[in-house]
Amino acid sequence: MTDNPLTQPGAAHPAITDAMIATLVRRFYERAREDAVIGPIFMGAVQDWDEHIANITDFWSSLMLRTGRYQGRPMRPHLILPLEAHHFDRWLALFEATATEVCGAPDIAAAFIIRARRIADSFEMARASQRGEIGRATAKSDHQL
Repeated sequence: MTDNPLTQPGAAHPAITDAMIATLVRRFYERAREDAVIGPIFMGAVQDWDEHIANITDFWSSLMLRTGRYQGRPMRPHLILPLEAHHFDRWLALFEATATEVCGAPDIAAAFIIRARRIADSFEMARASQRGEIGRATAKSDHQL
């Protein structure tokens, strides 16, 4: 048995609601659009903000409450954006601050934050793989053996 909360069935935390998720997503994107680091990327990529916020709310609802409302594939849209490590760092900083504010209790915020960190790591790894950075590091390590 593992203590990894991501492998547990059911809701990520019993106090999380769809209303909380909607508030978190809306507030995060209000801040992200204004942000000097990630704002220009979001503003260039998102055409319909109401649709985007609804879609991302469904994503987090599916992730946190297991509602199954999100049917998309989030990786591809991010792979075509000009994202670098500092963009992911800023996204996480804004998301973590917003989750802490919206959720109130540290354990509820932590449920969102651990998942956000995993998502950022996954996207960063996919981008590095796409650019051949992971393959080069592995090949270099193998060659040194």
